[in-house]
Amino acid sequence: MRGLVATAALVGITIGAVVGIGGYTFLYARGLSYLTNDPAACNNCHVMNQQFDGWVKSTHHAVAVCNDCHAPHDFFGKYATKALNGYLHSYAFTTGDFPEPIRITERNRAIAEENCRYCHSEMVARIDGAHQDDDPMACLQCHPGVGHPEFVAIGTTPWNIAGDR
Repeated sequence: MRGLVATAALVGITIGAVVGIGGYTFLYARGLSYLTNDPAACNNCHVMNQQFDGWVKSTHHAVAVCNDCHAPHDFFGKYATKALNGYLHSYAFTTGDFPEPIRITERNRAIAEENCRYCHSEMVARIDGAHQDDDPMACLQCHPGVGHPEFVAIGTTPWNIAGDR
């Protein structure tokens, strides 16, 4: 009986610590802001200042927020991506284990490409139609800094932004 009580106490303390630390971290990191479409949430981490400032200066500033380009447009895809990216970003930024300047992952690049094609579908259809015998062209190959023009300004190439070459 004493062993059962001790085990229950240990489980209770562990759950309490996890919930307490997790809750504090969620509040401290402004976790609720990540459930919105407010671009300021993406700028909560200082490492995103350059990307946020670039978006503010871009032509997309007037018509799109971060989630329009960087999250799937369906409900479950959007929040699954936000949860995965939130976890990976918080881990990387807490440990400092990320490349400088930060780079988009292949998965997130594919989401951005899909969203470029979604919003610009009429234009993309004409371009793809003219090149139907070739592999589909990647929007970021010719337009690397469209949402974040600071990358082009510092001399990056379409290939080191897209991570292809």
